[in-house]
This record gives sequence, C-alpha cells and structure tokens, in this order.
Amino acid sequence: MNADPEVMRYFLQPLTPQESQSYLEAFRQRMAENGFGFWAVEEQQSGELAGFVGLNRPAYSLPFSPCVEIGWRLRKAFWGKGYAPEAAREALRVGFDEYDLDSIVAFTALPNLPSQRVMEKLGMRQSGEFDHPMVPDNHPLQRHVWYQIHRQNL
Repeated sequence: MNADPEVMRYFLQPLTPQESQSYLEAFRQRMAENGFGFWAVEEQQSGELAGFVGLNRPAYSLPFSPCVEIGWRLRKAFWGKGYAPEAAREALRVGFDEYDLDSIVAFTALPNLPSQRVMEKLGMRQSGEFDHPMVPDNHPLQRHVWYQIHRQNL
C-alpha cells in the first residue's frame, strides 16, 4: 500500500519496504508512549487488510500544536466503500471516551479532496490552512488544510 504511487499521491513519494518498516517501528514506539496509535483496518467478511486508521501526536511542530491527529490510509481496493469513515469514527470514540481528549485534528495536502470529504463526514470542521513543515518550500503538496472536532460536537 505504501509503495503504491496512487495511494501515496498526496505524500512526497511512495515508500520503500525499508521505509515502511521504519514507520511501523515509529508507530509502535508512539503507541507505547501515548497508549494510542494506528490500528489495522480489516474487511470483516474476508479478514483482508484494508489499511490503517488511528491517532497520533505529530513529532514535529504545527501551527496548532500540541495536538492529537486522526489519520487513515487504505489500499485502493477498499476506496469508496465507507471503510475510512467507519474506522475513523471508532478512532474518534477511542480518543474521546478512552483517552479523554478534548479535541482531535486532521490535516492533509490541499488537493486531497477525498480525505477532506472523510473529515467532513466525521463532523470535523475546517479550521485553516498552513505550509507543512516537513514538505519542501514551493512543493505542490506543501500547502495543507486542517480540520478539527471537539468532544462536545459529537
């Protein structure tokens, strides 16, 4: 999934297997530190891995830091079937009910309209735009949009 150019079109580049493994190790470490992280999303009928969804504390400074973000990534075969909003709703529930978070953010590259639609389906509201600090200046994906949802808005 991380090596698929279409899945990764709103990221700087697809990941090599080694880079994916490094991300997995970082996710495991953050889960140990925070108690939450990214979880596998499986299709119920087949048990097939559809992707991941979860909560994360970004390791870099953002205009709205400190924050907890919700994120997701699905394999192409599972796009457009409602899996992202379904799994993300559960991640929001975990964040608010089990970790007592007051708000959760989501952000993506400005052209990533499919992800923005998921954010809106979750009841998140657009809060602003920013230049992502990890994306090179003048890169077409540098400009990002961020959304937020508060516990009381559920």
